[in-house]
Amino acid sequence: MNKSYLLWLVAFMVLLTNQSCMEKTEKQAPAIDIANMDTTVSPGENFYLYANGGWMKNNPIPEEYGRFGTFDQLGEHNNELVRDLIKKTAAESHEAGSVAQKIGDFYNMGMDSATIEQQGLEPLKNEFAKIEGIQNKKQLQEQIAYMHTIGVYPLFYMYGSSDSKNSEMVVTHLAQGGLGLTDRDYYVSDDARSKEIRENYLAHVTKMFELLGNDSVAANQTADMIMDFETKLAKASMTRLERRDPYKTYNKMDLRKLSEDSPNYDWNSYFTEIGLGDPGKIIVGQPVFFSEVSDMMNNESLDNWKTYLKWNLVNRLAPYLSSAFVNQNFEFYGKQLSGSEVIRPRWKRVLSATNGALGEALGQLYVKAYFPPEAKQRMLDLVENLRVALGQRIDNLTWMSDTTKERAHEKLAAINVKMGYPDKWRDYSDLDINKDAWVLNVLRSNKFDFEYELSKINKPVDHSEWHMTPQTVNAYYSPNMNEICFPAGILQPPFFYMHGDDAVNYGAIGVVIGHEMTHGFDDQGRQYDKEGNLTDWWTADDAKRFKDRTKVLVDEFNKFVVLDSTHADGELTLGENIADLGGLNISYTAYKNAIKDKPAPEPIDGFTDSQRFFLASAHVWAQNTRDKEILRRTKEDVHSLGEFRVLGPLPNLSEFYKAFNISSKDAMYIPDDQRAVIW
Repeated sequence: MNKSYLLWLVAFMVLLTNQSCMEKTEKQAPAIDIANMDTTVSPGENFYLYANGGWMKNNPIPEEYGRFGTFDQLGEHNNELVRDLIKKTAAESHEAGSVAQKIGDFYNMGMDSATIEQQGLEPLKNEFAKIEGIQNKKQLQEQIAYMHTIGVYPLFYMYGSSDSKNSEMVVTHLAQGGLGLTDRDYYVSDDARSKEIRENYLAHVTKMFELLGNDSVAANQTADMIMDFETKLAKASMTRLERRDPYKTYNKMDLRKLSEDSPNYDWNSYFTEIGLGDPGKIIVGQPVFFSEVSDMMNNESLDNWKTYLKWNLVNRLAPYLSSAFVNQNFEFYGKQLSGSEVIRPRWKRVLSATNGALGEALGQLYVKAYFPPEAKQRMLDLVENLRVALGQRIDNLTWMSDTTKERAHEKLAAINVKMGYPDKWRDYSDLDINKDAWVLNVLRSNKFDFEYELSKINKPVDHSEWHMTPQTVNAYYSPNMNEICFPAGILQPPFFYMHGDDAVNYGAIGVVIGHEMTHGFDDQGRQYDKEGNLTDWWTADDAKRFKDRTKVLVDEFNKFVVLDSTHADGELTLGENIADLGGLNISYTAYKNAIKDKPAPEPIDGFTDSQRFFLASAHVWAQNTRDKEILRRTKEDVHSLGEFRVLGPLPNLSEFYKAFNISSKDAMYIPDDQRAVIW
């Protein structure tokens, strides 16, 4: 840690010591609040509405959202907390080069809308000139490489990540990309929604090029060219479902093989230009895609390529430009794709960008101000209780052989746990933040991140690194690291109650922990061993039985109607659905273990402890969603919609039936022999 960083932290001590954790300063709402429920609905008819109907009525979707749920509600609260920290920083003067100076200047530049309007496209004048000055395919490829270094990714992505079959080493990865639409299927599908999106996208590209100075006729022609260009990339791209197969996306080769497979792209030059002289072994996610890129290098005119690069530049950076670009970008990606009615307030957009640029620096402040050490310890204890419970459930599986069980236990024991915040914070000394233009600060931040990723390649994995900031309201499981991570941001109501009863905490954050643990054993995660290597540690018979049991879950979710005639995608969401079901089972077992030697819990507010467990678990997924966002998420998201994250797994648990006296007459009832029983 450098000296200026330490001075900055000291400067904040007065603020931090005068702030106590939210647990003490805010009156906490009851964990099970009858106002969040709709008791006119029978729990056996629709438990999602029974548990969340009141919340849904009392929390209409804010105009800026396509979907608004408990995660978003807590995210809004965290945004307010982080903004308070940033505003104090931004209002003060700080030593040049200090992290405080960088936070303050980055945020202030983003909030200075008058200067951004006045500057218009001027800050990007040199970037457009570089593209316009391209004279041949060699210069074209050099420009593509340069754009990657500043966080603009035409064609494909390059990054460093674990080798899935040698998980202790970071290696070079190449992955398909280059599309303006958010899913390759939108380019090739003939359903009404995809056609509508293509039409809106064409109109959007047209308007953006008009903002760049083209007349309407030329802009229309350019939009058609972009659509044709990107459709070729889309047709060569893997579907989301195909990309869920880790073996399909693991194609390891050296530079010579890569050059043979896509001969019209100068890969030697590419890696030299980005600053990676020796890429080492390269994992190519989608070889067919890169063959198409090679063909397009010969088949597309230089003018088309230059137009495509201009589009990538303006499309990627539109949120950081003048209001005309910002609003047009929102018109398509916000309104048309997600159904949001208004753009987020400027401070929220700038806060998001600041989090992206200096996330761990802000996270360090956030943790000191709002995350008590005792919360971390209680969570670690909870994790270990769930680890024991999953081990017990593995022992009791009737469908799995002892051989596979033994290896499953080894993997479970090896799961690493990251809780609250990193032990080692990221150093931002080499990040330059200036007062010339906000968009240029964004580009400098992108370059800083790119070089950070580049520095990891061909080196051992850093197991201390986090892939979420502490203020994030989320969690993750990494199959290559075999680790679960729970940032401080999610460790508060309605997920975690520091002084709440066990039934609620096991039902909420316990289920989230169990969910992440189960990812190590879902249809993707189960293919990685205890060290995080992609290898088959299952017997053939056990693997078949696993697939048979997960097929039950696929069929169950395929029956759900999300909107009109559109059904949920049980295959795309299978991994998350397995984790949701596993999380409930594991956490309920852990809860019963925790209270087995204690007096029987008394009802609270008329609810038994088992009822409180399931109500808390359902409330985690309370949300309202606009129609366009329902359709977008069903197409793009590997997570089921909140409603089905409750209605899907619960009918497979006998404990749920007992808790609410659900019988075969109820709509949620599934006969015992038709239920999904996996972990």
